[in-house]
Amino acid sequence: MAFVNLTKQIAQQALLDSLRSPDAAQVSESLKTERPAAAAAGNVCATILGQIQAMQKALKEDEELVILLHNGLETMRVLEVYVPSSNVAVLTGIDAERNLTRVIAPVENLQLICKVMKAQPAAKPVRVALIAPKPAG
Repeated sequence: MAFVNLTKQIAQQALLDSLRSPDAAQVSESLKTERPAAAAAGNVCATILGQIQAMQKALKEDEELVILLHNGLETMRVLEVYVPSSNVAVLTGIDAERNLTRVIAPVENLQLICKVMKAQPAAKPVRVALIAPKPAG
């Protein structure tokens, strides 16, 4: 439950920060139109994937969503989120030394930092791959 509260706090802070920026009207308008679909009650993985998907959908062509995971002294830029079950996430990305890094963790323990940033000039913006669990059936 702490992850949900933290996510709400991060979203509120991002909203307040964006409202102070010169493009506040654009951000405010995109927040009105880009509401993620509500996830099933209690499904934290679905909520996380939905929020990331909504943030990526709202990006402009020259922007990318940078997702960072801090774990102790390690910092990793997340490039893929794979959810093999409803309570475990596998995050793949690169660390500060550009090593391929993978974190396997219960979703309740994840604290992700999500930033919208301009892509490097002449580079294609990076999109985070989202892989949801296959429905049981």
